[in-house]
Amino acid sequence: MKSFSLETAANLGWINSNQVALALKARATNPSMDTCQFMLQQGWLEVQHVEWLRREAAGHILRTAANQGWLTAEQITFAIEALGRDPTISIYDFLLHQRWLNAEQIAWIQQHEAARQEPPAENRARTDQQGSAGGTAQAQAVDEADLLPSDAEFPVKLGSDHALDHLNDYLRLGIQYGASDVHIGVAAPPMMRLHGCLQIMWPRAPKFVRPQTERLLMEFLTDAQRERLKNIGDLDFCYEVPELGRFRTSVVRQRLGFDGVFRIINSKVRTMDELGLPQQLKALTHYHNGLILVTGAVGCGKSTTLAALVEEVNSSRSDHIVTLEDPIEYVFEAKGCHITQREVHTHTESFARALKATLREDPDVIMVGEMRDLETIALAITAAETGHLVFGTLHTSTAARTLDRVLDVFPIEQQAQIRVMVAGSLRGILTQQLIPRADGRGRVLALEILINFPAVGALIREAKTFMLPGFMQTGRKLGCRLMDDSLFELLDQKMIMPQEAYERAQDKELFKKYL
Repeated sequence: MKSFSLETAANLGWINSNQVALALKARATNPSMDTCQFMLQQGWLEVQHVEWLRREAAGHILRTAANQGWLTAEQITFAIEALGRDPTISIYDFLLHQRWLNAEQIAWIQQHEAARQEPPAENRARTDQQGSAGGTAQAQAVDEADLLPSDAEFPVKLGSDHALDHLNDYLRLGIQYGASDVHIGVAAPPMMRLHGCLQIMWPRAPKFVRPQTERLLMEFLTDAQRERLKNIGDLDFCYEVPELGRFRTSVVRQRLGFDGVFRIINSKVRTMDELGLPQQLKALTHYHNGLILVTGAVGCGKSTTLAALVEEVNSSRSDHIVTLEDPIEYVFEAKGCHITQREVHTHTESFARALKATLREDPDVIMVGEMRDLETIALAITAAETGHLVFGTLHTSTAARTLDRVLDVFPIEQQAQIRVMVAGSLRGILTQQLIPRADGRGRVLALEILINFPAVGALIREAKTFMLPGFMQTGRKLGCRLMDDSLFELLDQKMIMPQEAYERAQDKELFKKYL
């Protein structure tokens, strides 16, 4: 029987089959052996890999106990905090010591894991017979039970190549599991990103081989897309499946074959209230001109926040909204506004070309999905100055760095003029992070807010953006908030772990005492 940690490490490709066999042999000799510690001592894994495996294994055990109704959300949170302070704690010993579970319940969980991970006796016998007969290829064959997810809520079947019949089956599983992304790649099992962590879609899912990923990723592309992929080597577009959903799709050609990543797009545009955004941010959507930026790392929810801001305009005003995206993610239904949505590479060649055309379409509000280059940033600032409300995104981690990024993209001789333009047109900057919740049930939003008031405008004009954090603290009554303030608030509410807050803080010294 494999341990959860051993099985996970093997599925992720961190250890090979020979190492698995060696670990199982050692575990048979010493059933109480710490598998993670064994892999660390053998030099197969780094410390960070072992710590991650311990957290995953503990979380798996806690979820199993919670599903049986044996643990409450508060107990799970307390256990996760204890494990965060000391990753070497045995989760079973901890649960017994706290008297939350008894020995019989612990034994049931262990037996449940054994039954889940141990292949049926007839399959073991068949494999042994194949091995003794010298059938190498047959001995390596994967049991069909491993090829299919056991908990799928819809009928699944295998294609002729032993991958699932269609790509949509993997996407449907991702939606069922609550994932944000689905990964299909050569030499890796089907993966999904759940609450920010990349993990295998189901236990013992086999790794893809090149013909499988090629079939799955080619069969839903159009002829034009296949030709573009052949010529350029990558594709970015939105894949829409009726009655299933829309997926921001990236298909690339790499050394081993073709890989695809699918971001699951919520079909419903969530409102600012549903996202829990501060009420004072609604005031930003009331401006008839100016620049509003939503920033943060990839996968932090910028598109969702941006869509909520546009939806607020759509619900409260009677204007012409033009969105420029690559690809179109959220589809807006016109309410008070007329909405035009354009997709780069489908309806236009580039953001810059689309933005030039947009200025001739009598727009009131413009949403630029990504401000990637000098020309796009310059056009967005010009549009904000000439009577349009412009929403845009950047991949920056603080308000100060966002302004530096916008200003530094211009040649030095133009920066003084651009600083004056930005100081006058900027309305606000929202910088966000999505942080795993302490109870393991998703992620929570941490938000830095910069509202442009006279003192902020003066700092921008004078190239003193490094002083912004201090001025943002004095502007709290106007709605400003530092990222560290948001982290402190979430930590105080016990919604995030101290380690998570420390790793994401700007001033880490303030958070050391909580570790």
